[in-house]
Amino acid sequence: MKLKCAILDDYQNVALQMANWSAIKEQVDIKVFREHFENEADLVYALSECDIIVIMRERTSFGASVFSKLPQLKLLITSGMRNASIDLAAANVQGITVCGTGSSSEPPLELTWALILGLCRHVVKENISLRSNGPWQSTLGVDLYGKKLGLIGLGKIGSKMARVGKAFGMEVMAWSQNLTEEKCKKEEIQLASSLEDLLSKSDFVSIHLVLSDRTRHLLGARELQTMKNNAYLINTSRAAIVDQKALVTALENKWIAGAGLDVYEHEPLTENHVLRQLDNVLALPHLGYVSENNYRTYFSEAVENIQAYLNGQPIRKLN
Repeated sequence: MKLKCAILDDYQNVALQMANWSAIKEQVDIKVFREHFENEADLVYALSECDIIVIMRERTSFGASVFSKLPQLKLLITSGMRNASIDLAAANVQGITVCGTGSSSEPPLELTWALILGLCRHVVKENISLRSNGPWQSTLGVDLYGKKLGLIGLGKIGSKMARVGKAFGMEVMAWSQNLTEEKCKKEEIQLASSLEDLLSKSDFVSIHLVLSDRTRHLLGARELQTMKNNAYLINTSRAAIVDQKALVTALENKWIAGAGLDVYEHEPLTENHVLRQLDNVLALPHLGYVSENNYRTYFSEAVENIQAYLNGQPIRKLN
């Protein structure tokens, strides 16, 4: 009897095209779900007979309550090697193997610059105007050359952000709680003396941190008011690093010039949410990791993970 496998949240309906799923067709029946399950009851009902589940990033949470209601589940695969929405301890209790996949840092890096450039050159507004036969040129672009880019976090993506910023002729400075002078010298950028120092001097602030207890709400009302009123905040990392209520207040009251956002505390973003409506926000539906190369990696390695599990030798285990 074949095992049952579900692929969740395939918004673009491309999962089956991104890998050679025929490699496991003799042993596994696959069902794809495109629509996001909004509540736990519907999720559990749909997956009650599944032995294997493949999930995309943190679109759907798997905590102790969900695991306890899926007695058939033996293998959970997430794209990427980190997923804060999975309770690994609870998976252990239920005897569920959790595996991950590779992931590239280039797609979120590129999207971050898309947001920066889109904000600076008013791309959306000018494109809408052109398409609707509106004014021919109505905005004045903000230059990158000579401006200061402040990076909160100088890890894999942050370091690449620094190199691109310098290519644009920007001055680059960085800060994080454990960042060293040596690391900044290696990237030939400035180490900010404090978070406040970085925020007060930067024209563009871009966040590249992992969400943790010490980074949650790292930027609140006080920090946002420390920024220049003509500065932009870019967040393609995790929404909760910024206090969302404070962010809305900052944008509504023009404490800062605007924000480029790709992450939200609750996704999909609710209809008529204020962040969908503010004219100084360029918001995207969490597209940072959504690229052809990443998806091929995610699903190809998901197939490999299933094959390895069926052979009794799971790979890329997270628990």
